[in-house]
Amino acid sequence: MLGAIIGDIVGSRFERHNHQSKDFELFTDQCRFTDDTAMTVAIAKALLECNGDYTDLSNHAIQCMQEIGQKYPDAGYGRIFYQWLHKKAPEPYWSYGNGSAMRVSPVAYVAKSAKECIELADAVTRISHDHPEGMKGAEAIASMTLGARSSLPKSLLRDVAQKRYYILDFTIDKIRPKYRFDASCQGSVPQAIEAFLESEDFEDAIRIAVSLGGDSDTIAAMTGSLAGAYYGVPNELRKRALTYLPRDFLDILEEFEATYQK
Repeated sequence: MLGAIIGDIVGSRFERHNHQSKDFELFTDQCRFTDDTAMTVAIAKALLECNGDYTDLSNHAIQCMQEIGQKYPDAGYGRIFYQWLHKKAPEPYWSYGNGSAMRVSPVAYVAKSAKECIELADAVTRISHDHPEGMKGAEAIASMTLGARSSLPKSLLRDVAQKRYYILDFTIDKIRPKYRFDASCQGSVPQAIEAFLESEDFEDAIRIAVSLGGDSDTIAAMTGSLAGAYYGVPNELRKRALTYLPRDFLDILEEFEATYQK
């Protein structure tokens, strides 16, 4: 979960001003948390509120996403999702945007099996992003994060990704020159997975993700989900990232880690 937040914060200043190189300062005064972090924290809060019984997770997720989304309205939400956050009875809107995948990582820390991981991912995704590609993107990040937590070899993680979700027949270096902003799951989730698979450590994963360009904060958040689960988050990066978060986010993160990441 924290890996996604760090990726979002680091990538935030490059979303509209891409930096297609791994050489950059990770944290500056231009960095901030965006909707990726806000909704990741909301999903974590929803899972905590369920207290182990996830039969009503979808409704908890709606309530928490709307609560946090309305409290932090300037986090950079897309227009349709912003409207969804403010509706009295929000309904899914056939979205295949990567908003489904950017927020899903907390379910991988709660799930006790691959099957449950997919079920929880679906529960927090179908409430807004019910297009098959939106569902697939969220399932891919959740399942891969669970596999990364389990310390599966990267070769096996690559096989899982390709057999179940996306063909990864490219390298980041190869696609970087022509890659452009793409906020769809199908146009950003495979790239985020590949960035992780090519990395040597957590920081390297974030740098590779940002260097691709495009939707930098969200790609880095998705890559960070996987890298944080696989490598762990270096303490110094953790300390720096936490300084960008408001008190209520810190409280939710602390409770979530104490409950599910002991």
